Amino acid sequence: MTEPQVWTLIGVFATATFGTITLISSLFVRVIRTEIGGLRGEVMGEIGGLRGELTGEIGGLRGEVMGEIGGLRGEINGLRGEMNARFEAVDRRFDYLDRDVQALTKHVFGTRD
Repeated sequence: MTEPQVWTLIGVFATATFGTITLISSLFVRVIRTEIGGLRGEVMGEIGGLRGELTGEIGGLRGEVMGEIGGLRGEINGLRGEMNARFEAVDRRFDYLDRDVQALTKHVFGTRD
């Protein structure tokens, strides 16, 4: 083999080597991107599922709290009604007491209107 043939073979092998390295690295990058995309899809799906679960749980908790608040409102309204009834009874007693005191005053002091 002559020297130019050797240099030609070195050039061909070097070109083939760099071509192979380029091809393998580009395929490797493509595979890595595909895997990362799949992982991203999986993670986003899991996050979406978790978001859905949390939204459901928060909605359920909100419903329970609102139910409890509604129950407390009912109890407070019932207590308000009972207190109003008792205040009215006390007012009637004061009216009767006032009438009786006026009658006693008229009887004892003899004042007439």
